[in-house]
Amino acid sequence: MNTAAFLSKAALAHRDRCAVRFGGERLTYGELDERASRLAGALLDAGLTAGDRLAVFMRNNPEYLITIFAAFRAGLCAVPVNVKLHPSELAYILGNAECRGLVYGADKSADVTEAIGESPVDLLVRVGDDGPGTGFCDLLAGGDPETPLAEVAPDDLAWLFYTSGTTGFPKGAMLTHRNLISMTMNTLGDIYAFQPEDVVLHPAPLSHGCGLYALASLARGSDNIIYHHASFDPAQMLQMVEDEKVTSIAFMAPTMIVMLLDAPAQIDTSSLRSVIYGGGPMHVDILREALARFGQVFIQIYGQGEAPMTISYLRAEDHDIDDPEVLASTGIARTDVEMRLVDDDGNVVPAGEEGEVSVRGDVVMKGYWNNPEATAKSLRGGWLHTGDIGRMDDHGRLYLLDRKNDMIISGGTNIYPREVEEALIEHESVREAVVFGVPDTVWGESVFACVVPAPGATPTEEELIEFCKGRLASFKKPKSVEIVADLPKNAYGKVLRRELRERYRSPRDSR
Repeated sequence: MNTAAFLSKAALAHRDRCAVRFGGERLTYGELDERASRLAGALLDAGLTAGDRLAVFMRNNPEYLITIFAAFRAGLCAVPVNVKLHPSELAYILGNAECRGLVYGADKSADVTEAIGESPVDLLVRVGDDGPGTGFCDLLAGGDPETPLAEVAPDDLAWLFYTSGTTGFPKGAMLTHRNLISMTMNTLGDIYAFQPEDVVLHPAPLSHGCGLYALASLARGSDNIIYHHASFDPAQMLQMVEDEKVTSIAFMAPTMIVMLLDAPAQIDTSSLRSVIYGGGPMHVDILREALARFGQVFIQIYGQGEAPMTISYLRAEDHDIDDPEVLASTGIARTDVEMRLVDDDGNVVPAGEEGEVSVRGDVVMKGYWNNPEATAKSLRGGWLHTGDIGRMDDHGRLYLLDRKNDMIISGGTNIYPREVEEALIEHESVREAVVFGVPDTVWGESVFACVVPAPGATPTEEELIEFCKGRLASFKKPKSVEIVADLPKNAYGKVLRRELRERYRSPRDSR
């Protein structure tokens, strides 16, 4: 099945229902499907052919969803690109993916002009008034409103998902129609069964989790609201929940939930039935605070671009505010996913022991684009090796410890940053904390923490180190703590741990 069939089938059943809202703009399912069909036809008429890569570089708007579904419909491969990337990073992706087409927002015209110099792009489509290329509306007007769905094989590419590049140049995870359909169906089965009556708010970039979750909510005929403000404002978002009677937020990074906790408490969010979150560690104390305020509506997902939305999940019903041990987990493997933990030699480790999370199933990527070496390394033995270290209990619940590459080795002993972060977050004066290793002349590495204080709080380094001593083995406590106003994060809310390591990489002397 072509992934675009999700939209065409929804349009058949719910033609006059609202599909997408964006500020004052509103599109019905019939209108959204027709525009995707027109654009698909226009892209093919312009010379793109099945299998070609079409990059999307713009802020959230209805045209984003139109473009994604048009690409699917035409048999093209969509390449959503983080709109906050530097022109040189955009240029790298355009070249690496060999994109023949690019749909971009006019506000990014200067970046695009700089990026496309030597790229293979020969079809440039502009959403907005000013900038190079063909106007989106002009292209749309000439397209066939009944462009048929392209015949695709299950393993044909649909979405090229570029990783965040935390260990070098980003890699393109090849997501097929089989991957996206499996992801969507099991989202509906395991995570949240979107219905036509749902009002779904998408507050994060459509190039990432929100775009992937939109496949499920659009397939079911839900009313989708795209967050239209230029930057995330927690009070504005919660006001939208009250005003529009939002039933589901799909999805949020943990850092966004932290921001919600500092928003005015009097806003009515009683309409919420689900808040899907993931993409980074959710510390237990923060989660308990969120449950106390918003109720048992949170659903945690754990996955990555190579196995999108999701590997494991923790149901809303399992978010028991009085069970911190379960709250510390990422839940159980999704119904269609096999998950196991392995040691460095690929041997399965027993329950309770630490190992690398490895998974297989129809949600796992085909491989990395034009990177057979990385593909062979990640997909060895028929399993995706995630690079995440965790342990599994006797109930099959996964407890993530850290990224394999983030582990601190101090004096020959392994220390997982997340364990130290959890201890710091327990302090009433701490709102956010990130822990990493820095060079140490004696121990090889020592534990370093950057802490964002809670509003109005003024914790000291000595106070926080002493606090950790009461909760951790002495060798795990931070040797140094830096109090900072904020933490560097990417567009998806993930803390840029590598950037912090670089900032504080001067060797410490523990003698």
